[in-house]
Formats: sequence, C-alpha cells, structure tokens
Amino acid sequence: MMGLGCAGAVPSLQRAADFTQAHPGLVSLMLAVEMCSACYYFDDTLETVVGNAICSDGAAAVLLTGSPVVRHPYPAIVDFESCLDPDHLHTVGFDHQEGKLRIILGTAVRDLAAPLIQGALAPLLERHGLSRADIRFWVAHPGGRRVIDNVQTALGLTDAQLRFSRAVLRHHGNMSSPTVLFVLDEVVRAGDPRSGDWGVLIALGPGMAAELALLQW
Repeated sequence: MMGLGCAGAVPSLQRAADFTQAHPGLVSLMLAVEMCSACYYFDDTLETVVGNAICSDGAAAVLLTGSPVVRHPYPAIVDFESCLDPDHLHTVGFDHQEGKLRIILGTAVRDLAAPLIQGALAPLLERHGLSRADIRFWVAHPGGRRVIDNVQTALGLTDAQLRFSRAVLRHHGNMSSPTVLFVLDEVVRAGDPRSGDWGVLIALGPGMAAELALLQW
C-alpha cells in the first residue's frame, strides 16, 4: 500500500493489520512513499515558502506479523481511531497551478490539529480503559514547529514526550505520510520501550483528518 497525504500511513497500517489478522501465519508489508519535491513550486506567498522549506521526500516500510517473538522490540497495534473535519477539506493538500502541483499548507493547520487529535484520542482511550497518563510514548507526526507546540499545550505533554517528533522534523523535515513512521523508529531505537508500555501514533493530513493508532509493547 502507498501512503498519500500526511495521515495516509495510519489507514494503510490499518488495512495491513486487518490482512494479518484475517490470515494467521502470514505477514503484510506496508509502504509509505512521498516525493514532496515533485510539488516544489515558486510564488511569492508565505504558504509556499513554508511548504518548500519544511517538506521533503521520504519512504518507510512496516512489516506486520502475528508472531510476538518476531515483533520485539516493536509494538503491537491494538486499535485505531479517526476524526475528520470536512469543513477544512482545502486546508491541507495539493493544488494544480500552471500545470504544476503546489502544496497547500494553511496556517489554520496549527490550530486545527489539537482539537482533531483530541476528538480521536478520547474514544480510543476510553474503549481500552486508559487515560493520557497511561501513555508513555506519543508518536506524533511533526507537521511543523507550531503544530507540535500547539499539540503539546493542548494535550499537556512535556518536551521529553515530543522529543522524537521534534528530532525527526529537525533532521528530515515533513515527509508527509512516512514521517510518523520515522518517529516510531526513533522511539524504538532511543526511547527504551519496555514490555507493557502504551503508545499513541498520531498522523495528520488532508480531510482535514487526525488518524490515531493505539500501540502496546
């Protein structure tokens, strides 16, 4: 499966997880590939300047299996939840101008992200009897510095809890759908996850949408 848009990784993960669950003993491979450089557009708007500055190319792959022995030290995918706000359909995405693609990255994204995440997070945690305090790892898509800042404030997270998201943004930029998988890889490599730890993977994208996955090590 190919990811499309920043939130595309989570729906793709869900389809791959569905396949693995429906076919015990088999594995599934999910690919998220984005070439944001194909949308490198030139005009005199701040939106384009910011989009060109923070967006980059990237690719990530996830292999899903039903075997816990093979899975370690990666987490299990426990559940999914989405929150959509179609009133802001044109806030994030792409536009065609002069025969070229142009990234649309509205300033409203930084204010809309947190409410959308909260709209998906509440039912996701409630279904499993969890609270925010039970979540050790917040695997958040870094849509931009101000997006992360607003999400941190709204969810009451610490700098340490979002350090992996900020590190990926700093070193790789916003690669659209693969970005959150880069954050997950940073958590696995440097976060010292332990058996029983909970995590929430958060992706944002066109729709406008927040797509979440509940993880457990």
